Amino acid sequence: MTPLSEGKAKRLWATENPYTLRMEFKNDATAFNGEKKASFENKGHLNNEISTLIYGMLEKAGVPTHFVRQIDDTNVEVKKVDILMVEVIVRNFSAGSYCKRTGIEEGRAFSQPIVEFSYKDDALGDPLINDDYIREMGLATPEDLAHLRKSALQVNEILIDFFAKCGLKLIDFKLEFGRLVSDPSVIVLADEISPDGCRLWDLKTGEKMDKDRFRRDLGGVMEAYQEVLGRIKAQG
Repeated sequence: MTPLSEGKAKRLWATENPYTLRMEFKNDATAFNGEKKASFENKGHLNNEISTLIYGMLEKAGVPTHFVRQIDDTNVEVKKVDILMVEVIVRNFSAGSYCKRTGIEEGRAFSQPIVEFSYKDDALGDPLINDDYIREMGLATPEDLAHLRKSALQVNEILIDFFAKCGLKLIDFKLEFGRLVSDPSVIVLADEISPDGCRLWDLKTGEKMDKDRFRRDLGGVMEAYQEVLGRIKAQG
């Protein structure tokens, strides 16, 4: 079978239901817009488990998502959506590209979360865009954008508290949203939430527990992901 689409970390497959897809988590890891690549045994399984638990928790908290059910170690069933080409980044502390753009040291707490938007286009390097760009590019309406911002901040509040209970500090994270194919008037959280798209630091030691271990050649990438999964499971 040929997947409907394949990204850097996942594949999407058709199902018998025209309104659902099978999403497969791959073992591949990429960084710096695909310039750095590797494969880690069990990565797909770990990200699947982590994302499944987080999405289940978010659904219980009243956040609508594309998640339907976990199928097996590396596959989940998800509602079919038309992905909005606007990625939403929420930052609670300075890190990553924010530090590169501003020269501010890593780890500075913000007085309130920073919300950024980027254009979902690998060829262009997912550039930062603002409300005016989004309007003129026809990527989302002002009402849609307000919904994305509100939803992202809601997810942020939930995850800050949840990860703190896991002994982890939520530094920043990326979200994607999509319109349900079954009802285009409804926008839901899509893609995944895992250490691939979140910066997570140990609350006590400050140790990085996310993909920065791969980006910076720190080693112990899968050990960190396994530790994150174990702490999430311990929260029940």
